[in-house]
Amino acid sequence: MLTLRPDDIRLDRHADDWQAALDQAAELLHQAGLVDPDYRDGLHAREAQSSTWLGNAIAIPHGTPESRRHVRATGVRVLQFPHGVTWHDGNRVHVLVTIAAQSDEHLDILRQLTHVLDREGVAERLAAAASPDAIAALLSKAVVEARLDADTLCLKFPARDRFELALAAAARLRQVGCVESDFIATVAGQEPLSLGQGLWLTTSHRGVTTPALSLATPELAINDASGEVNGVFCLAAQGDAHRGLLERIAGLLDSGGSEVLLDADAATVLARLSGESASAQTARVRVLNAHGLHARPAKQLIQVAREQRTKIKVRLAEGGSEAVSAASLTKVIGLGARRGQQLVFSAEGEGAEASLQALCDAVLGGLGEKVMPFEEGREHVAQVHDAPAPEPLPADQPHPGVAASPGLAIAPVFVMRAPRFEYPEHAGDSAGEIRRLDDAIRRGAEQLEVLVQSARGGEVAQILSMHEEMLDDPELHQAAREGIQEGQSAEAAWWQAIETAARAQEMLADRLLAERAADLRDVGRRVLGVLCHVEQPDPPEHPYILVMDDIGPSDVARLDTQRVRGILTARGGATAHSAILARALGIPAVVGAGARVLTLDNGTELILDGDRGRVTPAPSQERRDRAELSLEEHRRREREAWSTRFEQGRTRDGHRVEVAANLGNTAHAADAVARGAEGVGLLRTEFLFMAHAEAPDLATQIEEYREAVDALDGRPLVARTLDVGGDKPLPYWPVPQEDNPFLGLRGIRLALTQPEVLETQFHALLVAGKGRPLRIMLPMVKDVAEFRAAKAIFDRLLERLPETERATDVQLGVMIEVPSCALLAPSLAREVDFFSIGTNDLTQYTLAIDRGHPELSAQSDGLHPAVLRLIQMTVDAAHAQGKWVGVCGELGSDAQAVPVLVGLGVDELSVSARQVPMVKARLREFDLKEARAQAALALAQATSDDVREALEAR
Repeated sequence: MLTLRPDDIRLDRHADDWQAALDQAAELLHQAGLVDPDYRDGLHAREAQSSTWLGNAIAIPHGTPESRRHVRATGVRVLQFPHGVTWHDGNRVHVLVTIAAQSDEHLDILRQLTHVLDREGVAERLAAAASPDAIAALLSKAVVEARLDADTLCLKFPARDRFELALAAAARLRQVGCVESDFIATVAGQEPLSLGQGLWLTTSHRGVTTPALSLATPELAINDASGEVNGVFCLAAQGDAHRGLLERIAGLLDSGGSEVLLDADAATVLARLSGESASAQTARVRVLNAHGLHARPAKQLIQVAREQRTKIKVRLAEGGSEAVSAASLTKVIGLGARRGQQLVFSAEGEGAEASLQALCDAVLGGLGEKVMPFEEGREHVAQVHDAPAPEPLPADQPHPGVAASPGLAIAPVFVMRAPRFEYPEHAGDSAGEIRRLDDAIRRGAEQLEVLVQSARGGEVAQILSMHEEMLDDPELHQAAREGIQEGQSAEAAWWQAIETAARAQEMLADRLLAERAADLRDVGRRVLGVLCHVEQPDPPEHPYILVMDDIGPSDVARLDTQRVRGILTARGGATAHSAILARALGIPAVVGAGARVLTLDNGTELILDGDRGRVTPAPSQERRDRAELSLEEHRRREREAWSTRFEQGRTRDGHRVEVAANLGNTAHAADAVARGAEGVGLLRTEFLFMAHAEAPDLATQIEEYREAVDALDGRPLVARTLDVGGDKPLPYWPVPQEDNPFLGLRGIRLALTQPEVLETQFHALLVAGKGRPLRIMLPMVKDVAEFRAAKAIFDRLLERLPETERATDVQLGVMIEVPSCALLAPSLAREVDFFSIGTNDLTQYTLAIDRGHPELSAQSDGLHPAVLRLIQMTVDAAHAQGKWVGVCGELGSDAQAVPVLVGLGVDELSVSARQVPMVKARLREFDLKEARAQAALALAQATSDDVREALEAR
């Protein structure tokens, strides 16, 4: 994110005209090494398209998209012109905030600047500022946002007088974290102030953490000696931040809109407090622009608004934002509308309906930018009418998807379409609806408990247990109860609470967390099914391939693995819980194949290839015969591999390659040994930390790690230290939100911020590994400095712990996941004991492709020659120092990749426990000479497709 620093600011500049000022800005960017000289033309071209004048004597010149090729690095330069420069649109400019941006980082600066545009006197202070610090302070200081939204309202509360309403309103502010106990105590001792029209006010600045406004209305009208009581406002005051809230109360009173509050729902209350008239016509529309309403689309919007015959206001539907003029650029930008959020336009008088339609059409049209429909849950809500039915899949033609779980399946399909839940939106008996909801939640929890008890595999049970916790979430319960109290039915209120939480999850930048929205909806549908008495259709008795829109974890847990041959979904990614569970159960799966798969008729025969990520409906006899031969050959090889699973991993000519197992839980170590694993090549220790509400202590960790050590019975254990961070957060170890958590504070970077946690883990592993071979590796290491920092902690422990109390056969290594680590392998190899290559992350970081991306994941192939060259560099550096190298990513179980990895010199392959027998069998199919030839052939190719084609042809 771009930020303004004093070093970026130049004072006391002079220019005869705006072109000269722009040239100075371009030259400063060039001198700083941020841009090439040709970027100047991009700045001028941008002004030719439209003015970058923002307001309050500020302009924000930046290049066109075409000129981004001239940007060397992202940065900003601020130029102060005390005497001002007349811009080409006639406005006076005192400050240029000139931006060199390689993508859209300038939007962060723009969002900061919108907070200062409406401050009186800013232009004069910018012109008179005598230091860079003063300029930076004026431009960067953001206004504290006061809170008013549905969560701060307490409507239809069963109170007997205005004092109880005041306390209810204060308590609501405390529940949402805006105030502390001191605030409630102060409010309790106050006499509410009459505002007229049956409204009252209490306020305090004590114990306020966030300025906010609450409104409590009575369940029944109150009339006492003090007069009529329609509602009590409770204001948490802080500095000047709450003044806008007071103005909104005053606006409500001026418009005489207080009478409607007594029986109003949250949406109506927020609309009246936003300044939206009760007589105004309104229209809602969703923002589709990728970066929300930043300057360019906002300018298009206000131009449309200014062309209308009536004045139009706009606000965000979410929360309780103030309705502002749709004709004001700074006001519209100040809304901070993001993609997916809804705008509410309002207008009164003649032509209002046509004006609102014009604004909605403009937003849906993209406001000058190319936009894509917004998917919300299972509906394309950006479209007014139902989307046309997709065309059926053609017979005997392969159709692509995302490879989610390996294997081949041939069977008729069973399409399980999402059930239709029909229910009334409103209900009169709120107490009865709450009882119905509580009963449905209880029955849903009982169903989940049964599934947990019968679940196959630890991952299934863990995820379903997480569903139990979701179902027990008090915030979900409270949100649903409030909806019921506002007149909704139990079904409508429950699903609204689920959808609100799921949408918030989907809007997270982190893909892994966003995909957990499917878990929330899975939990929600379970309760909805109980309420509506809807049950899933019974699957057929014969073997089948299950086809669904997006399969939930509880759907996977219910699968009869004796009949389900494969899983195919229209949506989803390779990292979704459903895909993880499919792999855990050994069921081939293809996900994200598009809506056309839902057009398949039940009983249609399908070939599902979970390795290549493709499906073929109604195959020809010839294609089916080929698939049957492949499947039978695969089954034969599986039987032979199982019978020889305890043999050592060796090539045909006896070259030794150790085959170990990747584990996500110490409880699975015994199963890995039973499948022929020669050790554990990757123990993901974060499972232990994620299973506890606080960091597990030394004794707990020792007990867990010892379970795996004992089960291995002398076989080596390679344990990865805690690998969490932005993409895998721990509730008791908060990390600031990051724009790109995969490139943020995670792995060893995060662990080194709390070295005592890392030291405790080292200690536990050393004690648990006493008398057994122990290997410890550090994740996400970028260079030797991070390794040395961790090793210093490790060495102090070795000195402190007597050899009789700890492991003595112990090695400390690093994971090669970051390209810099592979490039610097020679310097690392001199100090580490071993390398383990995490090909999943190494591939996505090398190719800049998210391996779970629904469109690009097929291109994230570890057999890309760039990735193979990094592996070769790592192996060569390690062997030069007498160190060993393992591979613990999915590439280690790829049948085509195994000989290439061996040919590159890899000493160990660590794969999922289920894959151990097959990898050992694959090793016995070639000799070392052939492996080296295949590695040389792969390195000589230009793309991963070329590599696979060349290997297949050989």
